[in-house]
Amino acid sequence: MALLGFGSENKTTAKKSSDGAYIAPDRTERAQCWEARDSYYSCLDRHDILDSLKEGEKAKNCCPEESKQFERNCASSWVKYFKQRRVADWKKEQTRLKLEKENAVNIADVKDGSVRIVNS
Repeated sequence: MALLGFGSENKTTAKKSSDGAYIAPDRTERAQCWEARDSYYSCLDRHDILDSLKEGEKAKNCCPEESKQFERNCASSWVKYFKQRRVADWKKEQTRLKLEKENAVNIADVKDGSVRIVNS
């Protein structure tokens, strides 16, 4: 797979501009990547896999077609980023839920005056 070959079935060469720099994916190619990513995530969710980097073999075995499409339609750097982002987003949501349970106050609400902190 080429470093930045997007959207086509044949990824032997990445698209390059006349000056030799790689061309960023267009809107259609990005949409194809995101669709493949979402399909891959849905499959991971069905198999209770959060971190497909740590559980790479399990993810490939449980979601082989989705994995192929994801890697075919997205640049390898995007694939790695999305996999890392999935875990980071999950951790962020777990932290938010924990703070919500502890009745934490959103600092933005304190700054704008809609919530007042009273010292006891």
